[in-house]
Amino acid sequence: MLEEILDSARKAVAGLATTVGEGTKDRTNKLIEDWLDIFPTLGTYGLEITSFSMALALSPSLNVELLGQHSDWNEEAIKERLVAHKGETALTMVFTAIRTAYRLQRQTRAPLRDPLILKVIVRITPEVRVVLGQPVLED
Repeated sequence: MLEEILDSARKAVAGLATTVGEGTKDRTNKLIEDWLDIFPTLGTYGLEITSFSMALALSPSLNVELLGQHSDWNEEAIKERLVAHKGETALTMVFTAIRTAYRLQRQTRAPLRDPLILKVIVRITPEVRVVLGQPVLED
């Protein structure tokens, strides 16, 4: 199922050739392709895709939400993953965002709430959001 979703997304991005300039199209396609490749890896680390969307426009975007357990993301596990995937920009960005979110959350001294929510928004400038606990209001 995930492979079908990823293939459809790849085809949709490739279909933008007529509406997006060649340079922008190539850059956007490459960026989305690079990010699509990380989701199976994140799945092996206990993050399950709960929402997947793609917007086709002059500047296409990909929006993926994943759900995980805090127990799969302790400091040692994150360090190991950073070492194992050194040089892989997208994965490193995700792991760094998760590590930073946990560090900042600990500084608040507030109780850690379930679940771990990872939101990956890929456009010309990718964005990674980490939510620790269920948000009441969406931004």
